[in-house]
Amino acid sequence: MNEYIMEMRNINKEFPGVKALNNVTFKLRPGTVHALVGENGAGKSTLMRCLIGINSLDSGEIVLDNQIIKIPSTHFALIHGIAMIHQELSPVSDRSVMENIWLGREPLMVSFFVDHSKMYRNTKELLNELSIDLDPKEKMANLTVAKMQMVEIAKAISFKARILIMDEPTSALTGTEVKHLFDIIKKLKNNGVGIIYISHKMEEIFEIADEVTILRDGQYISTDKTKDLTINEIITRMVGRQLSDMFPKIQCKIGETVMKVENLSSGKAFSNISFELHKGEILGICGLVGAGRTELVETIFGLRRKTNGTIWIDGREAKIDNPIQATRHGLGFLTEDRRRTGIIPVLSIFHNMLIAAIRKYSNGLGFIKIKPANKMIFTYMSKLRIKATSTKVLIQNLSGGNQQKVLVARWLLTDTKILMLDEPTRGIDVGSKAEIYSIITSLANEGKSIIIVSSEMPEIIGMCDRVIVMRQGKMTGLMNRNELNQEVLMYYATINTQNDLVSRDIN
Repeated sequence: MNEYIMEMRNINKEFPGVKALNNVTFKLRPGTVHALVGENGAGKSTLMRCLIGINSLDSGEIVLDNQIIKIPSTHFALIHGIAMIHQELSPVSDRSVMENIWLGREPLMVSFFVDHSKMYRNTKELLNELSIDLDPKEKMANLTVAKMQMVEIAKAISFKARILIMDEPTSALTGTEVKHLFDIIKKLKNNGVGIIYISHKMEEIFEIADEVTILRDGQYISTDKTKDLTINEIITRMVGRQLSDMFPKIQCKIGETVMKVENLSSGKAFSNISFELHKGEILGICGLVGAGRTELVETIFGLRRKTNGTIWIDGREAKIDNPIQATRHGLGFLTEDRRRTGIIPVLSIFHNMLIAAIRKYSNGLGFIKIKPANKMIFTYMSKLRIKATSTKVLIQNLSGGNQQKVLVARWLLTDTKILMLDEPTRGIDVGSKAEIYSIITSLANEGKSIIIVSSEMPEIIGMCDRVIVMRQGKMTGLMNRNELNQEVLMYYATINTQNDLVSRDIN
């Protein structure tokens, strides 16, 4: 009897301008968690899309239960017990939990009427089996991301899935929600389900995975038992080089005040936020979910209406009611939601990168100066190691991490003097993170002023000169770099009042 429930042998897949998979092999044992890791663009998601029938194979074979099969569609994959929970969830928001789980497979009564009572009972039984505390009649629109993910898991199990693929399942979860997810994964393992786990979070891999397969540049590198590996070994194989310093922070010269925010408020999102940003400074903003971090930078950039307060830039009051006014004042903003508010999927890398700097590279007659624009675009493609054969490649054909790097480069092309980055490394592998951190540090050294909004404490501590801590729309702390550690940041992210507000001047 074969020890593997599924094998992918010598898989090849190419898209226009991108060689996504080159002779890749992957094997999964039943009742195990098998981590699939690699840099963005390594081919992880493409390989899994081939497994569930979204992408067809150019060559190679898939073996399921000792038989070679072709998987022409996701429906075929589900029938054969293969399900995938995507990083970007797409539920039918205005329908209930049970309707989402049994969509297209609703139990019927006579005359083809849906048997809602039976659907409710089946859903309740399924949720109880997985220890998921949800009302089957609750609308999906009312659920948190974590609960939506639990519904997706329940839906996969309702298909009697024996192979479950999870793509970055904890990217938007709290610590408690991650623990609950891991409990469900362990239960599924005990029931013989083989789980393919895609993640950039090394600590999760070492906690949950039995085996690790590493891809690099669309090629198979290695498969090992997790206990036989170290984090450094995994990272080195992923990126093909040693990462000597994850946070290449240098002591930049901190200059004069370039932006001053006084008593800024925006409705119920946040209120009375005041701080200064200096030339060459990297200022961090951190806090738990709902703290108002994103809303603060969106208001500064003119995406949200301010209800009170003043923004000063270079000593003058700045009227910023929209992003166009913000860019004219020298502000740039990388949003946290890459797909919804970042990329333009149907346009090329060239146009996605150039869009914020069109005026800079225009000849004044409505035409783009192609040569200087291309030169700078190629420069940043090289610096950020954006994996594509040409600037003409559609951005939708790139991996999520490479899309993010294009968006970072978009603002680097402008004459931005104040750059606000909201979760700049979300969904990006460790190699690309180090490169983006290096670029950010270089920009600060050149005199740019940077604001980083991040939910990753090591990122905040490793990169920032000062840090603002927020809780429920209030500013609870402002600290210098030498005072930072995870414990103190978490304390000020969770205190109930502003009575203990810590404020530190840059000097």
